[in-house]
Amino acid sequence: MQKMESRSDISSSFTSTTQQQSNIIGDLATSKTEMYEEKIQQGDSAMDPSTLGLPNHHHHDSSDQHEHDNPDASSTKSTATQQNQQDGAERKKPTFKSGFYAIMTGSWLNVLLIFIPFGIVSHFFWGPTATFVLNFIAIIPLAKLLGDVTEDIALRTGEVVGGLLNATFGNAVELIVSIIALSQNLVVIVQSSMLGSILSNLLLVLGMCFWLGGYRYKEQVFNVTVAQTSAGLLFLATSSLLMPAAFYGSTLYTVSSAAEVHDILAISRATSILLLVIYASYLFFQLRTHKQLFLAPPPEAFHFSRRTTRSRINDAERSSTLTENEEEEEEEEEEPVMSGLLAGIMLFMITVFVAICAEFLVSAIEAVVEQWNISETFVGLILLPIIGSAAEHVTAVSVAYKNKMDLALGVAVGSSMQIALLVTPIMVIIGWGIGVNMSLYFNMYETAIMFIAVVMVNYLIMDGRSNWLEGLMLCIVYLIVAISFFYYPDAAANDLDTGVTLGNNLSITPH
Repeated sequence: MQKMESRSDISSSFTSTTQQQSNIIGDLATSKTEMYEEKIQQGDSAMDPSTLGLPNHHHHDSSDQHEHDNPDASSTKSTATQQNQQDGAERKKPTFKSGFYAIMTGSWLNVLLIFIPFGIVSHFFWGPTATFVLNFIAIIPLAKLLGDVTEDIALRTGEVVGGLLNATFGNAVELIVSIIALSQNLVVIVQSSMLGSILSNLLLVLGMCFWLGGYRYKEQVFNVTVAQTSAGLLFLATSSLLMPAAFYGSTLYTVSSAAEVHDILAISRATSILLLVIYASYLFFQLRTHKQLFLAPPPEAFHFSRRTTRSRINDAERSSTLTENEEEEEEEEEEPVMSGLLAGIMLFMITVFVAICAEFLVSAIEAVVEQWNISETFVGLILLPIIGSAAEHVTAVSVAYKNKMDLALGVAVGSSMQIALLVTPIMVIIGWGIGVNMSLYFNMYETAIMFIAVVMVNYLIMDGRSNWLEGLMLCIVYLIVAISFFYYPDAAANDLDTGVTLGNNLSITPH
């Protein structure tokens, strides 16, 4: 009996001790929870329930009780939440003033916008040299602004519409300048500018990307599948330009009749329509059926070099750090900086100013050619491509220096492909519509240079890697081309007996 009473006393003592421990733990938990809530109110967001030894459900229960006991804390938190929501709404809906400020201060090239009024005035009061130079400089920042506004508008649309907008307005400057030149029957200028845009992107821009990027990184890698797809389409476009020249040379045309001239015109027009079809198919391929291919990261490159293991480890650590930084940048979703109304107004105004400056620029070309003693082919092939793609050149080189080679190749090779598959065929069709016989016929020298450039680029990108020596080779080839065209005489673009003008030297009998 005494043993049972002793066990009962022990049990009661144990139960009492357990209850006291539970009370102590509960008081401690409540105390820690209150400390956590006070830290939250003071703005210490680094505090976490897990660091205080509390499970999440304890935190929520204590928080609710604390907010019930302290209504001021609840209202403070509510106010902060509403403020954050308002800040997010303001970021998503940019004002007219903030959008204009953002777009005008987005690039140092906008400083050159001051040349717009001087370029317009020069057309009426100053000579053709001043008109050409001032409007030449004025179009460069306009082209950059046009690209920025187009990208901002594309962010509000779907991938397909956005891709079409970028493809259309991305080459708007080249289209406007070429249309104005074509309306003035300057076929040589139009054809030379098309060829020059392709060569400058393939040789100069891509070469600078490989060269400067290669000085910072021993070897850079890129998505070889995407690059070869673009290069393959560019090879297709080059082949289409070879056809009229090969057709002319193989049949030994003297172009003595309108029927013979119209044969090459018919080939050019039919080929242009097919090139537009293949470009539309490429957009569908990129934006719909195989878009994951263009989003996939490039494989890691292995550096075959006689170097120590430690140096390779350092490179691997640096590559890992760069990859993490790039992933963090990619996680930040890009948002429009302008309102829809401002973007539409800016797009219209920039297009108008580009058209005005391009009109004055083209009207001064013939006088400048005579005063400077240079050929129209050199102006179209070397000088005019700088106008529309100067901003793209800077962008491509800068991203290549940051080791973003897929983007750099997208600008360089992609722009060349757009000129060959989109802009040039459109110019042939527009010439057809306005009665100017723009064709895809290029003389053998120009065609051979373009073929060499495309083959060389295809060869260099086939392994998915680049280095500074490959870039230097491309730049040297472009300089050789520029020097040769400086001495290259203007191809004859004479009116034939039938009143047909083809441009280049189609009217010259081959020897």
